[in-house]
Amino acid sequence: MNIFLWVLQALLAVHTGIGAVWKFSNSEQGIPSLSAIPHAVWMGLIGVELLCAVGLILPAINKQFAILVPIVALGIAAEMLLFSGMHLRSGVEQNGPMFYWLVVAVICGFLAYARTSLSPL
Repeated sequence: MNIFLWVLQALLAVHTGIGAVWKFSNSEQGIPSLSAIPHAVWMGLIGVELLCAVGLILPAINKQFAILVPIVALGIAAEMLLFSGMHLRSGVEQNGPMFYWLVVAVICGFLAYARTSLSPL
């Protein structure tokens, strides 16, 4: 189980890092349901996501940082749920992005639960 969780953490870190790079190269206007996000907040999410990606990998270097994993995972899940809520509120009929964000949120929730209860570091 521990190996599976490490693989999941690594994949989530890569996903979050790629998301930060994508946000840097694309505007919030590129996704109609997220156009309500101010540009400064959009750019601020880049730094937050990069810190989250590091927080998922840091326990591999030093086990003292193990407490970061559930905190970071819940933070990423909160961001994904916020995006999903904004999508629902925007009235956009294409729900593909929302389902993607919800799947990521569920994976993050599972990782947070597993790292606190099933297989702590």
